[in-house]
Amino acid sequence: MATGESRYELGQSAYIKLVLHALRHQTSAVNGVLIGRLNDSNVIEIADAVPLFHTVTSISLLPSLEISLLLIEDYYVKKGLSVVGYFHANERAEDVELTGVAKNIGDQIYKYFPQAMILLLDSKKLEFLTKGKDRSPIMQLYTRDSSRNWKLSETEGTGRLTLKEPAANAVLLDYISTKKWEQIVDFDDHLDDISKDWLNPGLFQ
Repeated sequence: MATGESRYELGQSAYIKLVLHALRHQTSAVNGVLIGRLNDSNVIEIADAVPLFHTVTSISLLPSLEISLLLIEDYYVKKGLSVVGYFHANERAEDVELTGVAKNIGDQIYKYFPQAMILLLDSKKLEFLTKGKDRSPIMQLYTRDSSRNWKLSETEGTGRLTLKEPAANAVLLDYISTKKWEQIVDFDDHLDDISKDWLNPGLFQ
């Protein structure tokens, strides 16, 4: 790893929320934002995540994004946390390319948090995980390079993206087997029915 490069530590709650969100809407693109802080060791600690949208119109619609980000920032700033990155899962499982929409949203977050990252769900790794063949994060890590382009970071062996809790994948597999993904609520759901809580307070109970 090059000197000065940030490392990213993905907390279990954030990780599981993102994957369950993608599993609930397997035939749609989904997205979310990553919540965390930069610590004194230049490690971005991703403590939580908020599932945003699962419809094409919402994902690409700026007003919906702005409303959600205002509510999210207002809630988490009181906890000393902020939006530090973006999550995206493509509509087609075999599609592992970062979309223009994902890059644009990542650019907006980067303006306020220069260590921002984009995590893209790797469906192939998810498949290996469910077969018990992989224990690494099932995400691709993208960061901005010196030319301000989003570049894929080769996470294997570099340690740039790690799971905070070593057993996170085992817990995720348990949640998948019990169809916990059926309970996940995102901002699309909340905007349709405000009684549905985008914070998902009962998800891990």
